[in-house]
Amino acid sequence: MYKVYLVGFMGSGKSAVGRRLSYLLKMPYYDMDKEIVKNEKKKIPEIFELNGEAYFRKLETEFLQNFRKESCIISTGGGVAMNDENIRIMRKTGLVLFLDATFQDIWIRIKNDKNRPIVQSSTREELEQLYNKRRKFYKKSAHITIFTENRPLRQVTEYAGYQVNRLKGE
Repeated sequence: MYKVYLVGFMGSGKSAVGRRLSYLLKMPYYDMDKEIVKNEKKKIPEIFELNGEAYFRKLETEFLQNFRKESCIISTGGGVAMNDENIRIMRKTGLVLFLDATFQDIWIRIKNDKNRPIVQSSTREELEQLYNKRRKFYKKSAHITIFTENRPLRQVTEYAGYQVNRLKGE
């Protein structure tokens, strides 16, 4: 079993890279947040509202501990790397790739996204503070950092695929 975990701030390209990497490496792809939503039968904002953030963070850790015993690619939620146990699990069970971009680049991608409630309820400055707080945890969790700014999705995906194959010895 070998998993590839994609970590990074919202808008860093985890889902887009994950889907393409799945095709390139012929491995199944899963989005952690979507899997949690499917299991809980509630959207993430509902989980936060009804059960609180601590409960959601517990779900993330349980997901990492128990999700499928197969090789796969997983795009993680933006806060998953804030927990040392999550970092330990990811680093032990696979390769952690940090998709890194500047906040300015991320802001351009997310500022009008109606599907991200935190974007709609936060100021640019608040999101930048959150980005700066989380970035050091992404770096701490990662085996490899991939800078995505000014790189086409294809180039980021091919580089990620090369790194995965290199570390698997292929």
